[in-house]
Amino acid sequence: MIELPESKNLANQFIKTLKGKTVSNVTANKSPHKFAWFHGEPAGYHALLAGKKVTGSDAFGSMAELQFETNLKLVVFDGVNVRYFCETDPLPQKHQLHIEFDDFTSLIFSVQMYGGMLLLDEKEENGHYQSSKYKIKPLQPEFDEIYFENLIKGSKQTLSVKAFLATEQRIPGLGNGVLQDIFFNAKIHPKRKLQTLSDAEKQTMYESVTQTLSSMTAGGGRDTEKDIFGVNGGYMTKLSAKTKNDPCPVCGGAVIREAYMGGNIYFCPACQKI
Repeated sequence: MIELPESKNLANQFIKTLKGKTVSNVTANKSPHKFAWFHGEPAGYHALLAGKKVTGSDAFGSMAELQFETNLKLVVFDGVNVRYFCETDPLPQKHQLHIEFDDFTSLIFSVQMYGGMLLLDEKEENGHYQSSKYKIKPLQPEFDEIYFENLIKGSKQTLSVKAFLATEQRIPGLGNGVLQDIFFNAKIHPKRKLQTLSDAEKQTMYESVTQTLSSMTAGGGRDTEKDIFGVNGGYMTKLSAKTKNDPCPVCGGAVIREAYMGGNIYFCPACQKI
């Protein structure tokens, strides 16, 4: 899933690899997917993009944005896999969006469980997009301890720390994937209630959010996710599906995987006491 570290990496790769290329053809929704989201009719993507040049990119929260002439922008988020193909590379037959460029290279988007590929102009910014783009996010200077403390104060104190960090777009870009290492580094169980945290633990959680995300972003994303060249990110996750059978990297005890809030959580019961 695209979360903050991956969106940053996607945007960097978009600008380095695609800037200046002109779109020659677009095929949208070739392999229909119930949970592949488009803006408007996907059949109209070709008419809007053909002949347009890539001008830039951006990232905010869990969204990566590819920018074109005439203020068009393609926004990808959630479980969209984005791959870049050279002229001689074999192309996958199934996909939800295929953008071909004038140099015969391609960008192909495919959806796993669910994901969005929204083609917008500057007047078409929906609520989810606006929340991700304009809210203060980790790694920005404005995301300081006072801001984080006020987020906690403004939330129901009966929320679990996972619900606090990962729901209602309080902090765009934080999802179930990055939270595993954030909580592990903070030595906080993901089911802990906000009202049980001491001031010191709140500070530790803030520091873990900023420092863990900074490390993930500097590594080009997590090793559980791939970039546009099909290469896994360089940040080695401590707790994830890849490490679920490994012992705790701190105490050597067994790591627990448990279903919680619509996804799996991973934690060490010795290091992250409930």
